[in-house]
Amino acid sequence: MAGFTSFVATNIDDIVILMLFFAQVNATFKPRHIVVGQYLGFTAILVMSLPGFFGGLFIPKTWIGLLGLVPIAIGIQHWRSPSRGFSQSSAEEPEIQTVTPDVSAIPLLATLISPETYKVAAVTFANGGDNIGIYVPLFANSHWASLGVIVTIFLLMIGIWCAIAYWLTKHPAIAKILTRYGHQIVPFVLIGIGIFILLESETYQLLH
Repeated sequence: MAGFTSFVATNIDDIVILMLFFAQVNATFKPRHIVVGQYLGFTAILVMSLPGFFGGLFIPKTWIGLLGLVPIAIGIQHWRSPSRGFSQSSAEEPEIQTVTPDVSAIPLLATLISPETYKVAAVTFANGGDNIGIYVPLFANSHWASLGVIVTIFLLMIGIWCAIAYWLTKHPAIAKILTRYGHQIVPFVLIGIGIFILLESETYQLLH
């Protein structure tokens, strides 16, 4: 449940960004570029968050729980600065000059090394600062089995997120509601995740 909640709370922005990408699909920019790019960018975010898990193997759980203050702080920051949410300018595609060989005979390989794929991956990773801030304490409070469950949920949710974003491009009225009100819910979810980490780690024992 924590994995699902964390993903949704930290990827509301990505829904809007993915919608912008899907709206630009044409003869050269294809849905597979967006999906693969999203997976690549998010995988990089997960890798950057793993030090929290390995640190949790050696640091006492009660002290690890103090990392729960990070999502609480991020949630408060979002609540106090609602305009900090997604803006279209943040999704502008970076200029990436890439020379690629002709691998059109191998579609998957062509997609993996496509400049369009790297553009999506770069935007996903650049937009993942808050994700790392949430995932580090979440991973630090996990063991091997729960980490596997969380990562599996995350990877499944990426595919679902892409499908939802594609569907929303066909329903602009619903997309407008999500864009307008999604960020008002996120701060409270993040604060709830932080409190969950503090309680799950029994960090309150440090007060004795």
